[in-house]
Amino acid sequence: MQQVQKILADGKLKLSQSPPQRKFVIMSTQAVDAASSTDIFSSIFLIGNVGAPFVIGLAVGYFAKKMLRTALFLGGAVIVLLFVAEYYDIIDITDEKLQHAATAATEAAKSSGGFLVDRLTRVTSKGVSGVGGFFVGLKLG
Repeated sequence: MQQVQKILADGKLKLSQSPPQRKFVIMSTQAVDAASSTDIFSSIFLIGNVGAPFVIGLAVGYFAKKMLRTALFLGGAVIVLLFVAEYYDIIDITDEKLQHAATAATEAAKSSGGFLVDRLTRVTSKGVSGVGGFFVGLKLG
């Protein structure tokens, strides 16, 4: 800091400070962006690669379990109605046909569940957080 000496009218010496000089430095954000993409503990990396896929997986898993419960409820209602109709001799149901229908429904549920998990693994590069969220959603649903 520069100091300027002034002599006042009464002969005394006074030191005054000159205004500070301002330096403007233009910084590039390129180094920050490059560091945040490689820093696995930065909030940008965690939200984009862990947080959002986990929430997506959570929502899909929760929805899948609720839909599975609804489908099982409706399927059970249909089976009960078939049993009642068979009891009153309206239709004839064999055990083999009933087991074949149950097997087909089970295979359809497995393939749709597998499709959802495969799709969630493509949300992020590793796919761990999306699939983890899916299974947490299944547990909560």
